[in-house]
Amino acid sequence: MRPAAVLFDCDGVIVDSEPITLRLFAASLARHGLVLSHPEIESLFLGGTLAGAADEARRRGARLPADWVDRTYDAVFARLAEGTPLIQGIETLMDALDAAAIPYAVGSNGPHRKMAITLGQHPTLQARLASRIFSREDVARPKPAPDLYLHAARALGADPARTVVIEDSPSGVHAARAAGMRCYGFASGSDGARLASAGAIPFRRMADLHELLCL
Repeated sequence: MRPAAVLFDCDGVIVDSEPITLRLFAASLARHGLVLSHPEIESLFLGGTLAGAADEARRRGARLPADWVDRTYDAVFARLAEGTPLIQGIETLMDALDAAAIPYAVGSNGPHRKMAITLGQHPTLQARLASRIFSREDVARPKPAPDLYLHAARALGADPARTVVIEDSPSGVHAARAAGMRCYGFASGSDGARLASAGAIPFRRMADLHELLCL
C-alpha cells in the first residue's frame, strides 16, 4: 500500500556526508586520546547529536575540551562545504513521489546550518524541499524520541500510521517506530542487521524503494 507521506533522514539518506564526517570525528577523537574502530565510530555518532556523542566519548576516556562540540561543528561545516554529493538515486525517487502526489519532508538530528550547507550545494533538490526541512532544533527532544518525525508528519498533514520513514541509523529507526511509523533502513555498503534489529525493513539501493513504496 502506498504511504500517505514519506519522511527522509538527511545525512546518509539524501546527502552522502557520513563518510566525510566520520573520518573527521575519528581523527579528532584520536588526537584527544580515544582511538576507535570504524564500527565503534558509527555506533557513537550515527543518528545522534554531536553533544551526546561528546558526552559518551568522555565517558570512554576522551579528553575533550569544553568547546569541542562547537569547534568540531565548525570543522565539519568547512569540510562539507568543500563538496557533499547526493546519495545515488535520491532525486529519481523524489521524482516518483512527486508523480504519485505523495508529499515528503526531511527530519534530521543535524542543525539547520548543516543542512543549509549540504543541501545548498544542490539547489534544485533544496528548492523542492523548501519549507519541508526539519531539524532537532525545531522540537523538544532529538531522535530517538519520536518528536521530530511527528512534527514533520503534522507539517505535511499526514497520519503517522500511514507515514513511512527512510533512515540509516538505529537511533532514527527507533524514532520512527516510537512515532508509529513504518521504517525502511538504508543499508548501502553495510550490514542491514543493525537496522533490522531496531525495527526497520532494510534495503540496499534507493531504486529498491520504488517497489517497496508501490510507486
